[in-house]
Amino acid sequence: MGKSMSDNTPRSELATHEVTNQPPLPGDFDLFGDPAMAPAHDLEGHGEHLAAFGKLAGSAHAREQGRLANENKPVLRAFDARGRRIDEIDYHPAYHELMQLGLQNGVSARAWTHSANGQIAHAALSQMMAWADTGVGCPMTMTYAVVPVLQKESWTADTWLPGALATDYDKNCQPKDQKTALTFGMAMTEKQGGSDLRANTTRAQVGADGEAELIGHKWFCSAPMSDAFLTLAYEDNGLSCFLVPKWKPDNTRNAIEIQRLKDKMGDHSNASSEIEYRSAWGRRVGEPGRGIPTIINMAHHTRFDCVSGSAAGMRKAVKLAIHHVSHRTAFQRKLIDQPLMQNTLADLALESEAAMALSFAVATSFDAAAKNPHMAAFSRVLTPIAKYWVCKRQPSVVAEALECLGGVGFVEESGLPNLFRTSPLNSVWEGSGNVIALDIQRALQDKAVAQAFADEIRRIGDEIPAIAPLINWLSENPAADPRLFAERAAIVFACDALPVGPVRDGWITLRLMAPNHIWGANGAQIDGEAILARVQGW
Repeated sequence: MGKSMSDNTPRSELATHEVTNQPPLPGDFDLFGDPAMAPAHDLEGHGEHLAAFGKLAGSAHAREQGRLANENKPVLRAFDARGRRIDEIDYHPAYHELMQLGLQNGVSARAWTHSANGQIAHAALSQMMAWADTGVGCPMTMTYAVVPVLQKESWTADTWLPGALATDYDKNCQPKDQKTALTFGMAMTEKQGGSDLRANTTRAQVGADGEAELIGHKWFCSAPMSDAFLTLAYEDNGLSCFLVPKWKPDNTRNAIEIQRLKDKMGDHSNASSEIEYRSAWGRRVGEPGRGIPTIINMAHHTRFDCVSGSAAGMRKAVKLAIHHVSHRTAFQRKLIDQPLMQNTLADLALESEAAMALSFAVATSFDAAAKNPHMAAFSRVLTPIAKYWVCKRQPSVVAEALECLGGVGFVEESGLPNLFRTSPLNSVWEGSGNVIALDIQRALQDKAVAQAFADEIRRIGDEIPAIAPLINWLSENPAADPRLFAERAAIVFACDALPVGPVRDGWITLRLMAPNHIWGANGAQIDGEAILARVQGW
């Protein structure tokens, strides 16, 4: 890995002053050394791989590539030099390097290529990858999440699944049979409907074997250089799911026209686009008229990655803040030794660890779901609960961490502004707050899911008596305001996921017994020193 300009012995003695009391640049982090990674530390068959990846993704070089990829936005090349449509995107080389880093190390594939604890390993990989850049996480997440859909159809399992499971990255725009690996996307929402997918207007003229021509638009198509997309379109039998590739079976370009790239708030490294299907070739996946149930399996897994990504963003923000205040002096003391700063950072560290713990709890339910009907049902409701809470907490955590750096945190070079711009995304993606809160209620209408939820909160109440009042409230108020229900359920499941000791005790105190509305307003009611130590030591 090459050095950045900042590594070349900068001068501190300048013409007008000497540069003092400035923290060193963050440097390399050993991400897998974080105690909050404990659920993944002892996974048989994964430990060495995860430890090595933690050093790669936590390196200053990886973060520098993330900076370059975000500062040099993708460019749409709709036409070639002679006016023929190509609908391709040019990316900065840093984007391709990051994609290679993640995909070659199994961010998308490892959950499926390793049957034992693969989802837990995936959560760890996804969280660590997000430290380098979150934009590249979008195509990696969708490639990961499409696998359960591809597995269910013989033709997709035979022709498309191997490319999704390949631990490689092939940036070339060419037919799938000429590539070493594939990436996947999804294109569902339209201008007039948004989350209301049944308001879609895209039509499919379906022929033999489910082959179809699609005509319509999609308001959001992220990662439009993916090799294929799952999309929704109406046919005679209702709203169906189709796989629409970049290239048609005869190896000619498909009629997927990129109209423009979105000018987004954050995640600039990843291209998001508006597209039109101009009699584009596709083939039905799943049963006719069952498009939403087909594609929801993919969305269930992308929601899981929303949790992991937001957890990583929080942990990164807290780590960068602690690094800064550990080297910065104010009023004759290191900032980290100032009581109010300790309270603030301990509160943020607690929230970030709870987010990671919830992410691993979801992963555990995913791993168990295939052989355990109870865990499969529980996963159905735990995933949106975790998504609702964790994704909503990230912007506030990042904003407070930014403030810990003072004015430096508001400057792009600190990395916090980019992290803050990215932070609201996961609350929007795969269902905004109200949609997720209602989905939790929808899930609980299923008897198996409701029973699994009841069994789990009963178990937690027996094991952690201090939160019994909240357990009782959840049991007695299933028809409560959906957002309030989601919040309180998340507090319970986070408590259960956190390690016994100061971290769990702090969570009970600050999120249940004496909740504070502003970060750090906790009056030293928790063992902040022990909580902070879990972030400082790696």
